[in-house]
Amino acid sequence: MSNTETVLRPGIQIKAAVPTFLAPDVASTARWYSERLGFYTAGTVPEHEPYVYASLQRDGAEIMLLSLPGYQKPDLTARRPGGLWDAYIRLQGVRNLYESVRNEDFVKMPLKLQPYGDWEFEVRDPNGYVLVFGGA
Repeated sequence: MSNTETVLRPGIQIKAAVPTFLAPDVASTARWYSERLGFYTAGTVPEHEPYVYASLQRDGAEIMLLSLPGYQKPDLTARRPGGLWDAYIRLQGVRNLYESVRNEDFVKMPLKLQPYGDWEFEVRDPNGYVLVFGGA
């Protein structure tokens, strides 16, 4: 049996891929996602601040935060002028979400129709991670 046959066996179904972001302050980052983008904190370790881990969820999307005190994400935008994303979140209602945040300073790219037919906008979280929200 080849490696490909082994990993493609019946009974294996990948359910999701979840981005994991390093954050110098997990609790304040979780609050930002809640207040700005409507995510809720589904779980933390430990139960009370300061957290070393948090799971943030909204509908079918999840983002995990891991504590790394003093962490500062490098800005690599200049190395890839075509765009540099840390998570792409597909959704229904992309225009409605955009309208709810359009005047916020964390919006990096306004809502734009892409050549491949999706409407997308980008936001930058307080730690420098770029999320793209896209849909038809």
